[in-house]
Amino acid sequence: MSSSILSVDNLNVKFRLRGRTLHAIRGVSLDLYPGESLAIVGESGSGKSVLTKTFMGLLDANGWIDEGSINYGGNDLAQYKTEKQWLTIRGREIAMVMQDPMTSLNPLKTIGAQIIEAIRLHQKVTKEEAYKLMIEALDAVGINEPERRAKQYPHEFSGGMRQRVVIAIAIACKPKILICDEPTTALDVTIQAQILELIKNLKNKLMLTTVYITHDLGVVANVADRIAVMYAGDIVEIGRCEEIFYDPRHPYTWALLSSLPQLGRKGEPLYSIQGTPPNLFTEVKGDAFAPRNPHALNIDFEERPPYFDVSETHRVRSWLLDPRAPKLEPPESVKALRNREVHG
Repeated sequence: MSSSILSVDNLNVKFRLRGRTLHAIRGVSLDLYPGESLAIVGESGSGKSVLTKTFMGLLDANGWIDEGSINYGGNDLAQYKTEKQWLTIRGREIAMVMQDPMTSLNPLKTIGAQIIEAIRLHQKVTKEEAYKLMIEALDAVGINEPERRAKQYPHEFSGGMRQRVVIAIAIACKPKILICDEPTTALDVTIQAQILELIKNLKNKLMLTTVYITHDLGVVANVADRIAVMYAGDIVEIGRCEEIFYDPRHPYTWALLSSLPQLGRKGEPLYSIQGTPPNLFTEVKGDAFAPRNPHALNIDFEERPPYFDVSETHRVRSWLLDPRAPKLEPPESVKALRNREVHG
């Protein structure tokens, strides 16, 4: 693979809440490569959004990077402290499409004014140049009659169109990395597909590196090059899209795949993962997923597993890949997914 555009090494993020400390990100290391699409998947609270917010200095006031580095363009973003430093990165180099387009937009300003505001914050351009760039951004995200619609307010747009406006704001300053935080959550299925296709096209057209954050593996099946599976503030499995779907090795990845509605069988209840994620206010001992894992080994409750390499691009943090571990077959639903790929 080519050299990374952004490299995270042993990142630890903590939050202080009511006098207690929450360990939200636990020693994450991750490389992001130019031009790729990386999907970060996991249940709510697994640390997906917190991880990517550290790339832009968007942690809440009670959160901090306790340890580790985030290398981008020769600088360690983990050392950035001031808003002035972050403004050289946020929006200009790394941009984010937030979860809910309704709360991302100011209801009192026209959408044109909001895009121009973002452009002028990050680029030294005149009002006329900013207006032209705003129209180009609206056109790029597929909004017809951009001159007319730029004068309208968010409430005059549908949910899908508002999401296009939020994407227009994100790409207006021509960032190198675009983070999409649950970009389709509030949208119906047909609009979801359109938004994902739009982001995919923009990635190719603008030569973006994209990061998708989602709890739904099914959403990213057609857009991700690689998938990182997060659990309890840690990446437990990472690999190429086809490796995660057709050769998953971590029991948590098996559980996520088994939960996909499209893998359900008629007349049978849909699979759900038993139990709840661990309390990150307390120290996690061993494998964080062990209490919910029916295949857990004794060592899973005692010692945190290292990474085991399945291939050059696929690694898994699970004791089940240790040569001494018993041979374990994935669930039938995961096997069925693999067979579906083999037999077309």
